[in-house]
Amino acid sequence: MKLGFVRLEGPGATDAFLSAMAGHLSSCGFRLAGTVQINTDRECGHLCDMDLLLLPDGPEVRISQNLGTGSTGCRLDAGALEQAVAIARARLGNADLLIVNKFGKHEAEGRGFRELIAEALAAGLPVLIGVNPQNFAAFQDFCGGAAVPLPAEPGTIAGWLAADPVAA
Repeated sequence: MKLGFVRLEGPGATDAFLSAMAGHLSSCGFRLAGTVQINTDRECGHLCDMDLLLLPDGPEVRISQNLGTGSTGCRLDAGALEQAVAIARARLGNADLLIVNKFGKHEAEGRGFRELIAEALAAGLPVLIGVNPQNFAAFQDFCGGAAVPLPAEPGTIAGWLAADPVAA
């Protein structure tokens, strides 16, 4: 099993890094499947729009809903997330690596990309994933503590991918 994760501080930092990392790995010849998240600021200081770019080359799927000013409910559009999972699953067979933007609340609860991550690992495909502090314990439970923490350094991650899976 080759599962690596990154955790960066600050809003959107992990999303921005994984997006840049996907571009770097693609330019190095890696065939990618999965998602990176694109956050777009909205007018008037409202919460950002969240889109997933399906790797390697799109489309983008909006996973946030505009619930209106003052709402406090979850903005995630679960149907759109499942659509993104289905697209990523269809591309998995042609990939060298699965990138998942986040092991989030849905994955912690057994939904979202969780099953696809397990499928990729079972098929021997490396997985690189972002993990936020809120869901870190659930992520550790999911992977049995076997995931490798990776620094936000493209060269180190490329080296991790190139390493023998038995030695990694």
